[in-house]
Amino acid sequence: MTRCALTIGALALSLFTAGCVAGTSPQTAAAPADDPPFEGEVEFWTINLKKNYSDYITGLIAQYEKEHPKVSIKWVDVPGQESATKLLAAVASGDVPDAVNVNSVELGRFVPSLEPLDTYFGQKELADFQPNLVEPMRMNGKLYAVPWYNGGAPVAMYRKSVVSKAGFDEKAPPTSWTEALKLADTVYDKTKVNGTNAIPDHTALRYHGVPLLTDDKKKAAFNTPEAVAVLEKFKKSYDSHGIAPGAVSKDIRSLPQSLENGQVAFKPMANAAELLNIQKNAPDVYKDLAITEPVRMSSGGYMLLAQQAFSIPKASTHKKAAAEFIKFFTNGANQLAFCKIVPIYPSTVSSTKDPFFTEAEGDDPMAVARQVIVKGLPQLEYSPLGTTKDAELAEYLMEEVRAFLQGSQSAEEALDAAEKKWNDALA
Repeated sequence: MTRCALTIGALALSLFTAGCVAGTSPQTAAAPADDPPFEGEVEFWTINLKKNYSDYITGLIAQYEKEHPKVSIKWVDVPGQESATKLLAAVASGDVPDAVNVNSVELGRFVPSLEPLDTYFGQKELADFQPNLVEPMRMNGKLYAVPWYNGGAPVAMYRKSVVSKAGFDEKAPPTSWTEALKLADTVYDKTKVNGTNAIPDHTALRYHGVPLLTDDKKKAAFNTPEAVAVLEKFKKSYDSHGIAPGAVSKDIRSLPQSLENGQVAFKPMANAAELLNIQKNAPDVYKDLAITEPVRMSSGGYMLLAQQAFSIPKASTHKKAAAEFIKFFTNGANQLAFCKIVPIYPSTVSSTKDPFFTEAEGDDPMAVARQVIVKGLPQLEYSPLGTTKDAELAEYLMEEVRAFLQGSQSAEEALDAAEKKWNDALA
């Protein structure tokens, strides 16, 4: 499967009804009287942004402190690889930040130590946020985080000079993995260029509607005939060279055959941030790209692998002040300003209505991608595994899928082995 992740520095970045956002929510206990909304020091954590985006963040902090002279913001930027462990240590010690940037993949493990935000973020405060990005921040009916930025809807990237020889129509690109794999096989038959480098990982299973975990998240649920059929479909394409042989490499950041090195013809689902690397490292490939809508999930939507959000720890003594700063920091204007300096996408609707997004013109791949992504934002579906071992579980499945594709075990054996590893890890 295409690996979609937005990288900012060393940080890798990866939804339903509007009524859940607009309706009433359970209320938490009122903040203490000595917790004024515009007084005190707010300790504010971000993840791996200081090196490249210090001017943006310090500018917002200075503006806020000027508007609220009794508030001081203490900004702490945490390296991406240390963000979870540092927050865990802070929670254990009781010396917590007041507003903390949390990767949504990690949110579940921190919920017991986070303040429900319903008291601070009601219908008015959430009105500008994409409802499909807010809803996954709720657990057991309570809101534990407010969305910030994300990698956007995926896009598809096609090398026109190659796929045109296989009858590719830019106005009617593949909309499913079945169609994409068929095109991949045809591309190889016609050109001897590998079609793509996708493999049936956990994301591919979810795209096909295969549930990964039981409702209580205590056992694997993917060992089904439907999952077998998905694996075998990809294996057929792998054997016929529609999928590149190097797709089974463990080094997913640098696959032997890639779009960037010109050895595959297309990616049916990718993050637009990859365009920056292609533009920089392979300008001839960049100029040859057609950007279209990607393949869709069986539900008709697009999968978002992760989003960045803000939470408030229960142990904070400045919850009101933290909430007010989060409201300011994540408002539509400030998210738009951030999107203009880094290829990310906002969680606020108003940001996407700016000419920066709506009036991108020409056939430059990045401009086209921006249009595709903004159009797809309302169809984003974010549904993480929601365990404390998401990355570990994903790799367990990948190990067995690689062995299956290389012919050392059947699809049934691969799923049996992966199921056992997941259940052992979750026990």
